[in-house]
Amino acid sequence: MALERTLEPRTNLCAAGARTRPYASFIVCTRNRVRALKACIRSIEAARSAYPAVTSELVVVDNGSTDDTPLELRRIAASSNMTITLVTEPRLGLAAARNAGLERAGGRILVFVDDDCEIDRAYLRDLERHYVTGDQRVVRGGRVELGNACDQPFTIKRSKIAARLTRDVHPGGFVLGCNMTMHREVAALIGHFDERFGAGTPLHSAEDTDYLVRAFQLGIPVEYVPDMTVFHHHGRTSRAAIEKLHRSYSLGNGALCLKHLFKAPWLLRHFCWTVRSACGQVFGGPRFDPELQLSHWPIVSMNLLGAAKFAYLVVASRAAPTELQPVEERTAELERSR
Repeated sequence: MALERTLEPRTNLCAAGARTRPYASFIVCTRNRVRALKACIRSIEAARSAYPAVTSELVVVDNGSTDDTPLELRRIAASSNMTITLVTEPRLGLAAARNAGLERAGGRILVFVDDDCEIDRAYLRDLERHYVTGDQRVVRGGRVELGNACDQPFTIKRSKIAARLTRDVHPGGFVLGCNMTMHREVAALIGHFDERFGAGTPLHSAEDTDYLVRAFQLGIPVEYVPDMTVFHHHGRTSRAAIEKLHRSYSLGNGALCLKHLFKAPWLLRHFCWTVRSACGQVFGGPRFDPELQLSHWPIVSMNLLGAAKFAYLVVASRAAPTELQPVEERTAELERSR
């Protein structure tokens, strides 16, 4: 399949189905982490039992597992009291797996949860409250806590203050892909995840951050709320493991900056700020993360490498930039398609 084709929606996420839609669709993508996955599914089942007023389903996408994940998933689906749809996506990459989940999810609200996360029992109650009383046209993410106190405090978001993304804040980590929600019509407006990004690809990460930037460009708010909590069991206990992940995130963010250079030049401003902070660090200024002793310099170098890799992918595939439409134009098309 040509690379650029992966950027276009392959299904109409707003098309009215003959069946009654569940309120929420949990989309969990997995590869060779069956033990963590089982805990994740149990937590979703527990949240559903704790708040049955919100109907929900689970879509699990197996992204080419070579362990006993397929067998365990069939066993879980056969015994579960909730609707579980099992999807196989052989094309490796988290973005490709997320897209496969998007195509099969039937809920009005789409909830992306990583397979190494467990959701809070009150998650569905919080989810319903935000979408009933808050903005419907929004990408909304919730709180992410450590699932294991022995893990390093990374890939989490503990802020107790609700906030919306602005150009003054780097979108990386503003809403984490392991706890990201949206109305299905918002997903239809933004389109599918860019399959050049994310775990399992040469760019390693940033498929979720790219999605946030594309939403922001379309005028769709990106909102963080301090509840809708998940617990992240990322399993990284050493500083070396965190340093490796830090570099991977920076690689993807560099590619992201180049992809959106002309339509979101404010991302380049963040790179310049990082260069300034890195230079200041040489003269005794603060590190990027003083607690974990993470430096600004790997961000600079990996940003540049990520931009170079993205340029190579574009040239090699002769890919054209993703064309984004204003919300009003896309909404009108969706209404005409109904």
